[in-house]
Amino acid sequence: MEKERTFVMIKPDAVQRGLIGKIISRFERKGIKLVAMKFVSVSKELAEKHYGIHKGKPFFEPTVKYITSSPVVAMILEGNNAIEMVRGMMGKTDPQKAAMGTMRGDFGQFIGRNIVHGSDGPEAAEFEINLWFKPEEISNYTRIDEEWLTE
Repeated sequence: MEKERTFVMIKPDAVQRGLIGKIISRFERKGIKLVAMKFVSVSKELAEKHYGIHKGKPFFEPTVKYITSSPVVAMILEGNNAIEMVRGMMGKTDPQKAAMGTMRGDFGQFIGRNIVHGSDGPEAAEFEINLWFKPEEISNYTRIDEEWLTE
């Protein structure tokens, strides 16, 4: 199985509630490698580019306002089947429908404040990674536990 990278954003509600460490810890304990991370106040321009696919939909403007309301943590995670694994760990978009044990199921209450974003596929991951990070901000390294995580 080939390693892949995905983009993850810890959203303003999780930042404000002090959940950054808990969220990152879950990814690390699963064996997913963090290869880039930054704490950033999101500009309106960046938010509109990130959510551009939703432009014209009723939730577009409120989402842009929300994402720019407080800092976020932007990350690139790497691992075997990382996109699907990360999305499974996050849980369904609507926290009220997300299973307990998932991040949204454990920490979220409402769809408009659902803790975390993760790329929904390879194309989205590539777009979001390139939007949020420069190549020189991404680390290529081997963690000492990698050989014990995969067959």
